[in-house]
Amino acid sequence: MSEPQTPLLVRVARKHTEALDICSLDLVAEPGHSLPAFSAGAHIDVALPNGLVRQYSLCNPPGETGRYQIAVLRDAASRGGSQAVHDAVAEGSTLHISAPKNHFPLATEAAHHLLLAGGIGITPLLAMAERLTSQGECFELHHCTRSRDRTPFLERVAASAFARHTHHHFDDGDAVQKLDIAATLQRAPEGTHLYVCGPQGFMDAVLNAGRAAGWPEERLHREYFAGAPVDHANDGSFELEIASSGRVIPVRADQSALAALLAAGLDIPMSCEQGVCGTCLTRVKAGTPDHRDQYLTDEERAANDQFLPCCSRASSARLVLDL
Repeated sequence: MSEPQTPLLVRVARKHTEALDICSLDLVAEPGHSLPAFSAGAHIDVALPNGLVRQYSLCNPPGETGRYQIAVLRDAASRGGSQAVHDAVAEGSTLHISAPKNHFPLATEAAHHLLLAGGIGITPLLAMAERLTSQGECFELHHCTRSRDRTPFLERVAASAFARHTHHHFDDGDAVQKLDIAATLQRAPEGTHLYVCGPQGFMDAVLNAGRAAGWPEERLHREYFAGAPVDHANDGSFELEIASSGRVIPVRADQSALAALLAAGLDIPMSCEQGVCGTCLTRVKAGTPDHRDQYLTDEERAANDQFLPCCSRASSARLVLDL
């Protein structure tokens, strides 16, 4: 496992309402800190005033070095992260953040890029659109939202160099302007790579349409904001063996593998605790994981040589971990 990095201290230089229930934050480095360069699709971990750590995509142009910009939807169904950003973080506030991480990069070999965003899922795709425009690459950006007043960054997109590549689709608009996913995929040039981010239902619809149309998984890229609902009714207990020491740690049926490891005194990096960010990824030397994350690809899951202990469990009685 890699060593945890020192958090960066930043100040909220600007807080701005981008749409109904959506605000953006411009983050600048405090003295003694600097902002590392980032690539399109990257996110940062943000430590919030209520003690939660949440992941937010960077949505400003990747070439900028003086600020990071994030945007956050107030979500009544969230576990407190979005509420903290909206209600407890103000201009002038200081926050600790991680260096940027990118699990959602642009495919450098793609001849064409198709960017499909649902709601606040526009954030990483905005950075992608900025990067692709600066490189003179071919792409389309489609943004689906409930209504115009709930669509963030409308003015920014309208004034951008990629405005002509961008299409807005409003749920409350005329039927003719709504996104036809299958037709959009069918029109895409051969070899196009697809990138999707947004609510679970939207992403599932897009990815399933891509698979139905015969698109290979390596051309379907996605970024989840939250873990999918999991049925814990049939969860059972299992054991974790630490390969370096032979120590065996039991995991109760009502306990996550990560919680058991932390309770046993092991230092496991963690962040989202929902199987989305990959921070707690742990190598598996023996046993069969019960994968419940949305981070690993199908191929990586099939290899059964790593798992995310924050959400995944074991199908075998014991997992031997490379710790």
